[in-house]
Amino acid sequence: MKLLKLSGEWGIALLPPKNLFFWRRSILVKLILINLLVIAIVIWLAGVSVKDFACLLTKQYQVIDGASSNLFDRTMQFYLIRASILAVIVAGILYYFLVRKLILPLQHLGISAQKMARGEFYPCQEISSEDEIGRLISDFNHLSTKLQQTQGLRKKMVSDIAHELRTPLTNLTGYLEALNTGVIQGNQELYRSLHEEALHLTGLVEELHQLNIWESKRLGWNELQEISVENVIASTLKSFELELDNRQIKVEANIQAANILGNKEGLKQVITNLLKNVLKYDRGGWVKIEGKKENHVYKVVVTNWGQPIPEDKVDQVFERFYRLDSYRNRKTGGVGLGLAIVKEIIDQHRGEVGLISREDEHSFWFTVQLANVREEK
Repeated sequence: MKLLKLSGEWGIALLPPKNLFFWRRSILVKLILINLLVIAIVIWLAGVSVKDFACLLTKQYQVIDGASSNLFDRTMQFYLIRASILAVIVAGILYYFLVRKLILPLQHLGISAQKMARGEFYPCQEISSEDEIGRLISDFNHLSTKLQQTQGLRKKMVSDIAHELRTPLTNLTGYLEALNTGVIQGNQELYRSLHEEALHLTGLVEELHQLNIWESKRLGWNELQEISVENVIASTLKSFELELDNRQIKVEANIQAANILGNKEGLKQVITNLLKNVLKYDRGGWVKIEGKKENHVYKVVVTNWGQPIPEDKVDQVFERFYRLDSYRNRKTGGVGLGLAIVKEIIDQHRGEVGLISREDEHSFWFTVQLANVREEK
């Protein structure tokens, strides 16, 4: 407060007024003015010191008389002022071009950010430097790419949901309208078909609900508990025992005992979805489940003989709404979200998922962290 009071009393403006347009809107002008002020003060102090020292020498050793001394003082002052002004101008010009090169990437970044706000995801112009500004632009470009991918996935998901809903709703509406107007008469086959369409809609809504639940959870390390992996797999297999027996599918389980870090319900959901996948597409009448330690992770592999998967489609099976055979999946109740849910859950466990396909034999695998990883961290 005292400093502000003194500056008001003596008319000293320590900082430029905040209402100046150029001061509020241009960081380039701010940097130039501040640095020119510093340069001018340094030059003035150095010049005054040199002038005073020179005058002191002339008076001490009486090199020149009084009149000549005054002329010497005026000459020194003239050259000091001229040299100071010239130094400030040269420094200002050099500093302008150097700082402008530094500020230009930030201006491009601002333009790109404005475009992003309008939904236009264009990356900012790359720069070769690895300083703070270079890293900032690199991070911005990475963010822009991720947002563009997310927007693309969102649009694709909305389109896929609309496509999945359109067919069963059209069938249900058409049949019910025909039954209501008496155009057709109900029979067991028709009601079974309507029931299948209703089950398809129910399965779609349920899997969308599960996917939404796991996308919103975002499990942290402190939310992962130490659990027995063999107990999780055994309890999940127990719930499928009757259905597997009815389908005459033999189960071979080889599970190595270990404690892992995970969410028990989430890992049960993963095993459940993989077993449902087996039930939908099994052709060999068998399924093999293996679990073993590999370095700092635990790997689970579910193998069976199923529907052929083209080699170029292997990497797409974990995408949302991806289906090899639309008609067959509709009949079995699948909507193409089961494996997407598996990937989402395992991603939140900091693990990996994948598929190894050998002709008609498919091995779906995933990894989770062993319990001792947390202790090491």
